Amino acid sequence: MRMVVFVVAVVAAVVWLAGAGGEAAVVVDPAWKFPSLRMRDAYVALQTWKQTAIFSDPGNLTGDWVGPSVCAYTGVFCAPLPDDSSSSGGGELAVAGIDLNHGDIAGYLPPELGKLTDLALLHLNSNRFCGVVPTSLRRLRRLHELDLSNNRLVGAFPSAVVLALPSLRFLDLRYNEFEGAVPSELFDKNLDAIFLNHNRLRFSLPDNFGNSPASVIVLADNDFGGCLPASLGNMSATLNELILINNGINSCVPPEIGMLREVTVFDVSFNKLAGEIPPEVKGMRKLEQLDFAHNRLTGAVPEAVCDLPRLKNFTISYNFLTGEPPSCARVVPADGGDRRNCLPNRPAQRTPQQCAAFYALPPVDCSAFQCKPFVRSSPPLPPPPPPAYPGPLPPVYPVPYASPPPPPLYR
Repeated sequence: MRMVVFVVAVVAAVVWLAGAGGEAAVVVDPAWKFPSLRMRDAYVALQTWKQTAIFSDPGNLTGDWVGPSVCAYTGVFCAPLPDDSSSSGGGELAVAGIDLNHGDIAGYLPPELGKLTDLALLHLNSNRFCGVVPTSLRRLRRLHELDLSNNRLVGAFPSAVVLALPSLRFLDLRYNEFEGAVPSELFDKNLDAIFLNHNRLRFSLPDNFGNSPASVIVLADNDFGGCLPASLGNMSATLNELILINNGINSCVPPEIGMLREVTVFDVSFNKLAGEIPPEVKGMRKLEQLDFAHNRLTGAVPEAVCDLPRLKNFTISYNFLTGEPPSCARVVPADGGDRRNCLPNRPAQRTPQQCAAFYALPPVDCSAFQCKPFVRSSPPLPPPPPPAYPGPLPPVYPVPYASPPPPPLYR
């Protein structure tokens, strides 16, 4: 009798897995032939996701997730493995990408997704996945792009996953409910794009912030405080866009921003930046958009800022600036890009009483913020190239930053 039970168990190949409501079973038909063990694992992972962890699929994207041909599933992309001495098969077929963007799917991410060890792309933007990011995703050693944005994921920043992925280049966790600190080690990883905006993250930008080789960093609408690190000067050869809107940053603007010669977008609006705009901004020769609005900046705008050759939009509203060169008329938005300052002969400024009261306070001492001085670091390592899958795979980044504007702040 025991032998019969054993044989039946083997032939049926029942894989028992933990589901949301207890135990659930994914049954692998013994008649099915998989080209490799990795494809059988992919079947188990995807069926576990569908059967136990997806509660609502209004677009029926997983409706055709039936049978052993996982490469025919909607949103699942297969490709031959790159030639790799670490690969047992060398060129055999593998699940290389999953793209369920904008599916409005409700559910959670089961640990069995860690079986998809050959994934290069995981795109789950704009769904209703909740819960935490399973630590089993750290097994995805080939993962190049991780997009979990615009979901309902919670818990601490998924350090155990993100820091363990050696091939990761694109990280998008925006519009979720992650909370707490972000590890400083994130900015030592060879990432090309970091999107963490619109979460509940609370930490100060670390001194190694400038170590990141990323070309785009968007951290808006979290709660940071602390300094705008002078180390960003080390990003001079790589950084193209930096967006730190509404983060509670409380310091002066370091002169090292003038070293960002490749930056086209620099937005630090809705913070608590104080002191004067450093004249070193003139070094940002590729700058197209510069936004200092809703801070506590003082003094006159350096003339060199508005003379930047590519600058198209310069916004300084809701500060305490006292001077604006005529050349700024070319780049300051006419619909109020300099309002609510202390600028003479400009409309919609603060009242003389407000300006007098502010300037009666002691001048800002930038050293009082105790920000770490600039230290030149070694050039960052180049980001890793994407895995050499011959495709076809889903479209890759860049993903444009898009978010509703933060609520107006009145000071």
